[in-house]
Amino acid sequence: MALNKTAEHGYRTIEFAYLRPEKFNLDRLAKLAQSLDVEIGVTMGLPLDKDVSSEDASAVSAGKQTLADAVRAVRDIGGNKLGGILYSAHTKYNRQPTKKGWDNSVAAIAATGEVARQANVDLVLEVVNRFETNLLNTTAQGLKFIAETGSEHVRLHLDTFHMNIEEANPAAAIRLAGDKIGYFHIGESNRGYLGDGVINFDLIFDALLDIDYKHDIVFESFSTTVVDEGLSLACAIWRDTWEENDPLAAHAKRYIELKYDEAKRRRATNARP
Repeated sequence: MALNKTAEHGYRTIEFAYLRPEKFNLDRLAKLAQSLDVEIGVTMGLPLDKDVSSEDASAVSAGKQTLADAVRAVRDIGGNKLGGILYSAHTKYNRQPTKKGWDNSVAAIAATGEVARQANVDLVLEVVNRFETNLLNTTAQGLKFIAETGSEHVRLHLDTFHMNIEEANPAAAIRLAGDKIGYFHIGESNRGYLGDGVINFDLIFDALLDIDYKHDIVFESFSTTVVDEGLSLACAIWRDTWEENDPLAAHAKRYIELKYDEAKRRRATNARP
């Protein structure tokens, strides 16, 4: 249903959460997506017992295996990217990050980047807010991290919801990252309808134009009406700002296209002598 609705609304990509892949017929989903001309991306977060930023060698090893399995699942479903919180657990930590944990995570992502390269799957690390990881909260941290992996195959996955919390200037952060951005989430400050929160999307789209961003721009919103319970709890969805996803999806598509067109018009107006 989600795939068919994605195509019906004119979206060209869909994002799946890597929650319980064993419950899905990956081959059937791949064939349907191909028939609809919809690309597939997958995002995930690691559990604490598979935290590659841990100092526990067994947790790091289990996390590396999970990441490798996820890359292969993306490949097998015909997807083209794996993103999300791949470098740590998806949780509110009760401790400071450590140098050893950082180094363990860098090594794990470097190894996963090579697995992804061989599988022809993009690996993109989502920079999220302080309540969902203790490792990468800002673009600058993300850039430092991917530089240390030494891999040209690992890029950043930025998200306006998280940037609105952590960045001093989200648009400047986009320009700072430049071509290191491989995936981009558009999400409102309250996780609901675009335009119903406080994010200045004019500045966001101006910055995306400035860096000549060519990759996916994907709308992300949450409601317990449709989102998996575990993911809703991890993302602290304590109240729903919407219940019907069909009008939400239609509105988001129009909103993104409108804001993108407005940014292009502003640029053209500025350049007019």
